[in-house]
Amino acid sequence: MKSLSEEKFFSGMKNKSWQYYIKHSITTAEEIAELTGANKEEIQKVIDVFPARINPYYFSLDKTMDGPIWKQCVPDVKELSKIGFVDPLNEDEMKHGCVIHRYPTKCLFLASNQCANYCRFCTRKRRVGDLKKNISREEFSQGIDYIEETKSIKDVLISGGDPLMLSTIALEKIIKSLMEIDHVKILRIGSRIPCTLPQRINQDKKLVSMLRKMSSIKPIYLNTHFNHPKEITPESSAACLALANAGIPLGNQSVFLRGVNDNYETMLELVEKLIEIKVKPYYVYFPDLAVGTEHFRIRVEKGMEIINKLRGRTSGFAIPTLVIDAPGGLGKTHVIKDNIIEMNDKEVVMRNYQGKIFSYPQPVDLI
Repeated sequence: MKSLSEEKFFSGMKNKSWQYYIKHSITTAEEIAELTGANKEEIQKVIDVFPARINPYYFSLDKTMDGPIWKQCVPDVKELSKIGFVDPLNEDEMKHGCVIHRYPTKCLFLASNQCANYCRFCTRKRRVGDLKKNISREEFSQGIDYIEETKSIKDVLISGGDPLMLSTIALEKIIKSLMEIDHVKILRIGSRIPCTLPQRINQDKKLVSMLRKMSSIKPIYLNTHFNHPKEITPESSAACLALANAGIPLGNQSVFLRGVNDNYETMLELVEKLIEIKVKPYYVYFPDLAVGTEHFRIRVEKGMEIINKLRGRTSGFAIPTLVIDAPGGLGKTHVIKDNIIEMNDKEVVMRNYQGKIFSYPQPVDLI
């Protein structure tokens, strides 16, 4: 029997605009406690540090307490652990306006500070959803100027937050500004909206049309983020197929999350469902060492075992690359034997693409 709060939260979901789902998302400790039965005081302590947003569509995919959807969007007191780093990839040290420049030929363009649903494992928990850290016009201008001046940049990833939270007109302006820079050859969009709010794509034909038109000028790729098979629904399938059929190649970047997808059966079902909707499984990450995410981390050996088990049991096209985004901004490193120097109970010592050595700690069990 549903509680009154559930009836209120999920009522009238069908045939609503995507803006409806944002407007009717829950963000306060009182609302979350009423919906989930969680301790209101504990939830308040968490969202005082890391904001929450749970939209009705995404939470409706599986309301099981501590299930794969619940774990990804319901605040947990374990987020108050001090283990990890506020800025695990040293992004703020590489920032030029709204641009983060880590690799020689590619950069990250932060287009938005908002998401349709605030993931509890987010590597940018320090800024996403914080209204005080919204990206200013000045930062946008500085970012465009920096890319224009840095001739080595050929590939720009538009991310955030989530750039599809912007209006289609605003997103088109950003894409046009970047395409007008001669040495920029490729644009990528990083968005979880195909998973967490596919109505944004399904209902806005102008968005898909704009991306089709702009991709005829320079290539546009979109990497999305599904972590569990239950996230692949008729709505999310339609959104991905609409983009793919408009000529936008799609990839998926998952994160291994304890209690969500850290087993072979779940990962096999996920990657096979993804290729059915024209999404290439691209990366699977181990979680970044962001403060408030330690309880999601799994041991490196376990992740390697899951990916290795996929080989020969599904199409090679469906097998993602296993990576660690090295602490301190040393870049994505493939988790293969050639890159591993030492692995023990406490840490994995690896060599990145530049030959630099780093340590990625094994997870700590939080009680």
